[in-house]
Amino acid sequence: MLRLLRLTSLGAGLLLATASIAQTPANIPSGSTGLCKDGSYWSGPTKKGACHGHKGVQTWYGTPAASGATVVTPSAAPAAPAPAPVAKSAAPMPAATAAPGGAPDKVWVNSSTKVYHCPSDRYYGKTKSGTYMSEAEAVAQGDRPDHGKACGK
Repeated sequence: MLRLLRLTSLGAGLLLATASIAQTPANIPSGSTGLCKDGSYWSGPTKKGACHGHKGVQTWYGTPAASGATVVTPSAAPAAPAPAPVAKSAAPMPAATAAPGGAPDKVWVNSSTKVYHCPSDRYYGKTKSGTYMSEAEAVAQGDRPDHGKACGK
């Protein structure tokens, strides 16, 4: 009899533990797999690298929210509603726009770091200060290529 009572208590405890796992909220963007601590949403397939640059993961949903999956790693729900949902990718792009005057045969020389960027580089014409010139001119004045990769064709 005592054994039956223990098994019943154990079963009830497991049932309560399963029911207490939070469900994916209905107000999150479709395809979201996690909520970052800064209030933005993550839509990547794995938790590895999720919310990098967004203060880390607050809540992980595990699978896209459209399927109504349960939380894989339970955590406290946010106290207030999250700001407007913004899906984030793994590599945010810089907000700056390229400075006018670039050309396929020119490099952008960052005047503060003395590093030059090729037209295909992410920061071509987008650093705070710099100038366009030929790669030969940049090398002649002592500038070095970004990550040691020259633009030469």
